[in-house]
Amino acid sequence: MRAQELRQVWTEFWTDRQHSPVPSAGLIPLHPSAPMFTNSGMMPFVPYFIGEEKVPWRPPRASSIQRCVRAGGKHNDLDAIGRSARHLSFFEMLGNFGFGDYFKADAIKWAWEFSTETLGLDGDRIWVTCHVDDDEAMELWVDGVGFPIERIQRLDKDNFWEMGDTGPCGPSSELFWDFGPTVGPDGGPANPAAEERYVEFWNLVFQQYFRRTDGSLRPLEEQNIDCGAGLERILGVTLDSPSVWVTDELQSLIGEAESLTGIRLGADPESDITLKLLADHARTMTFLVSDGVTPSNEARGYVLRRIIRRAVSFAYLLGVEKAVAPALAERTIDLMADAYPELRTNADPIVATLAREEDQ
Repeated sequence: MRAQELRQVWTEFWTDRQHSPVPSAGLIPLHPSAPMFTNSGMMPFVPYFIGEEKVPWRPPRASSIQRCVRAGGKHNDLDAIGRSARHLSFFEMLGNFGFGDYFKADAIKWAWEFSTETLGLDGDRIWVTCHVDDDEAMELWVDGVGFPIERIQRLDKDNFWEMGDTGPCGPSSELFWDFGPTVGPDGGPANPAAEERYVEFWNLVFQQYFRRTDGSLRPLEEQNIDCGAGLERILGVTLDSPSVWVTDELQSLIGEAESLTGIRLGADPESDITLKLLADHARTMTFLVSDGVTPSNEARGYVLRRIIRRAVSFAYLLGVEKAVAPALAERTIDLMADAYPELRTNADPIVATLAREEDQ
């Protein structure tokens, strides 16, 4: 499956189930509690989850495809880029949300339907985890979906989501894809040694409690659903690859990096890291500039400057002396402007900003 096809079927699936499709928010989050960048699909919906704003959709359901960046502060994956099969600094998060509306039964049923019917995934290769205290979710998987109990594992902290030290929280249920014994040992997702084999691709969060300042929990008056699935990970699953680098848009950006460096992917492990890093950073710097971040020595601007200079430095180590950032941005815009039209609108200032920064 290709990225644009997945975006389309995701939106259609949830629209058919009365979810209002909400455009991606920008990478500069607006809520006071937010981190430096939008780094999850639920972040733009925080005011609705904590009751600060009235939910504007009827029924109170939404779906989104949210652009995200993890490149600073607590969520910083920069050092793993190119070395890991799955880490990215820019990624897209598919989300479906319910605000005091449907709850566990529908969330579980619809996740299963999308995975096995819409995507056509083999249900026998899916594993599920539930929180150790969430018997209800396990029963819904077994009795409601018909999922085999032997492939359900119960985890503790890994299956309990919290917004922060206080606030909405609750148990979660995750879906994992089994990439087979050639990738890692048996034991399911609960086996830490098997994390490359069993890869999580969807997290269903059931917000049913509020964490008080004293650490105790009270039930929420309205229970919420917050489900997130990584677009690149799901694409990898549809291609039966544990690596996100085989997905179509990242492959195209790797191809641009190959053209700029004159080096092919697979020629050398070290140059492979650089090619993947250039492909990843192409999207991150393009979208950050498009969303209003300017290279500087402070806060978001410093992170953007660091990303640009990392790309330039890694390319230079492969002998590249010409500019790389503008060409990488232009290729990103060509690939993703249909999904994010603002890239086309902002194309000239994006390329000019990156060219100016690289020239310094």
